[in-house]
Amino acid sequence: MTTRGAVEALLFVADEPLSASRIAKVLEADPGEVESALAELAAHYRDEERGIQLREVAGGWRFYTHPAYHDLIERFVLSWDTRRLSQAALEALAVIAYHQPVTRAGVNSVRGVNSDAVIASLMEKGLVREVGRDRESGNAILYGTTRTFLEKFGLKDLAELPPLEEFSPDSDTERAIRDRLSAIEGPSFDTDEGDDDDVVAID
Repeated sequence: MTTRGAVEALLFVADEPLSASRIAKVLEADPGEVESALAELAAHYRDEERGIQLREVAGGWRFYTHPAYHDLIERFVLSWDTRRLSQAALEALAVIAYHQPVTRAGVNSVRGVNSDAVIASLMEKGLVREVGRDRESGNAILYGTTRTFLEKFGLKDLAELPPLEEFSPDSDTERAIRDRLSAIEGPSFDTDEGDDDDVVAID
């Protein structure tokens, strides 16, 4: 049994990203050896132009299908969630992702409509969570994205969020979104203590 083969087998059956340290603990192997095996596997899948890729996301490693085959896969299977995100949910998720931590009022301000229902839906799907309280807004709940958000969207961290203009149909819309986002003052907040494993760090 090789370390590389053992790492590949564990990643194949895992239902969440696995960190190098966790894999090393399971295999009772040297963490450095596991990290080398992960790098070799990622390079192997990339260089061979395979249909799957090994990518580092949300603090761990996981197999993903190659982007070149996404259209084919979408025709064959349902989305990752049969309760697909509505346009309203995508808008609210974008506001939270790019301006977290943010209150419901902040999300409403950018979208121009009440977002309570869509935020509740995003929390149900595990993409958004409460991250604290805004002391300057009557202890209003602050929302941020989760590790599940990073995992589902294939991001290593929030720094990998694509440019905002990619979500805007034209330059006028992009400017409007940026103006609304900049109008929301950064909150003074208290961070929740519980469930640290699901918190996405924010600067």
